[in-house]
Amino acid sequence: MVNILVLYYSRDGTTKAMAQQIARGIESISGAAASLRTVPQISTVCEKVADDIPESGSLYATLEDLKLCDGLALGSPTHFGNMAAPLKYFIDNSTEAWFSGSLTNKPAVVFTSTGSMHGGQESTLLSMMLPLFHHGMILLGLPSSEDALRETQTGGTPYGASHVAHGQQSLSKDEKTLCFALGARLARTALKLKIS
Repeated sequence: MVNILVLYYSRDGTTKAMAQQIARGIESISGAAASLRTVPQISTVCEKVADDIPESGSLYATLEDLKLCDGLALGSPTHFGNMAAPLKYFIDNSTEAWFSGSLTNKPAVVFTSTGSMHGGQESTLLSMMLPLFHHGMILLGLPSSEDALRETQTGGTPYGASHVAHGQQSLSKDEKTLCFALGARLARTALKLKIS
């Protein structure tokens, strides 16, 4: 059995919807389970002190979640072509996992949502990959064999799943398909790596 951590930050719910589709893809693979986790908001004045368990939604992630996972799906809305500050804050504080090498040789994927076609979705995906490379993770994308990647008129990139809002919050059929496919690919890879 492999446990895949789906770690995301979502302000308006779209990235959360993507995380849920990715989790469905993970759990479509026999022997794989998904753990959905989020991160608390941070304040511009000082660090926001949040309860360990949020009022609703996914539990807040801990460094222990990172250490124990067999694979990672990392998701954030696009904020000026980069990941959102709350997720970056969590990742920036993962030095302990880096020193221990607990993420080394584990597979990872990234996903994002953006308000417009040119909102910086690909640069956000690439920026989220950088700390994962430093952690020694094995990054996966979406291959061209995924029909929805070639046909989408909304989100979707070879770098990872994406959503382009165009004024609507709900995911398109292609975006859902690509999130599901990305989760399934991550789970299959994690299973193969755990066996080897």
